Amino acid sequence: MNYTQPDLLTPEFRKLSARLGSDRLQVQGPGGNTSIKGSDVMWIKASGTELANALTQDIFVAVDRRAATKEARKEAGDGSCQATVIDPSVKLRPSIETTFHAALDHAVVAHTHSIATIAHVISPEGREAAKKKLAGLPFVLVPYAKPGLPLTQEILARVTPATQVILLQNHGLICVGATVAEVSYLLEEVEQRLALKPAVQNYKLPPEIAEEGFEWAAEGWIAQEIKARKRAIGGSYYPDHTVFLGPALPTKKTENWPAFLQAGTGIMLRNEASTSQRAMLRCLSDVLSRVPENWQIDPIGPAAEAELLNWDAEKYRQAMDARA
Repeated sequence: MNYTQPDLLTPEFRKLSARLGSDRLQVQGPGGNTSIKGSDVMWIKASGTELANALTQDIFVAVDRRAATKEARKEAGDGSCQATVIDPSVKLRPSIETTFHAALDHAVVAHTHSIATIAHVISPEGREAAKKKLAGLPFVLVPYAKPGLPLTQEILARVTPATQVILLQNHGLICVGATVAEVSYLLEEVEQRLALKPAVQNYKLPPEIAEEGFEWAAEGWIAQEIKARKRAIGGSYYPDHTVFLGPALPTKKTENWPAFLQAGTGIMLRNEASTSQRAMLRCLSDVLSRVPENWQIDPIGPAAEAELLNWDAEKYRQAMDARA
């Protein structure tokens, strides 16, 4: 008997996962995660893998749902859910956000780093606007917390059995439901309601040659527009930016991070920058081009950045990215 219940991984679930992962306005690189569960088993995207590959690769790992829920409620384990993996021969780690997937009492859970959502939830004015735009939907807004168990605790403190849409401050979106179709509908509904038109960028790559080992990035418009530039160097606004690009875009070359900004000129990106790092630079561009100029935006702050950069779970994702 196969206790991992592979039949839970339906074609519809895989298609939804792949669609989200292939849309840069929903998910960037290894970000985001989806899960599907029965009474005792939950399949969830593995840490460091990409949803875009859901139809072509084994990116999901089966965990003991009851054991993972106990970790979510701090009744057992350390919150990583590594001990809840059912097949000991599997070397993939479950997502660092497995705890909230397990604890949310819905068969299908989708967590995205929706650009439209991020543009709202990094801003006080944006969060107020989102509350009005999502009126009538069963949603809650959850304050920023470190991904993993701290975020799970914040979510569980605010959701009710009726909640199906969860906005995560400075992070992203969660939609839950009984079926793949229901979750897909909610994701699309939120996207339509929160849609922000990007500002038109008329950017041309600088004529001068980039430094050796670097290339000019297509997102260099950020360096030429004063408001966007101040925002880009002022901090990081969501976890994956910190993990893959650093605490903020630096204004000079560094050993640790793949890109730096030259004010008034452009952004230099290392030639060997990973696909995840490139995706996160596009994400920054997509977000900053949508946030209205009269909205304030709040970085997650140095303490939150330090938590992420010194965290074993994120070092694991960085290592996975480096090997990709």
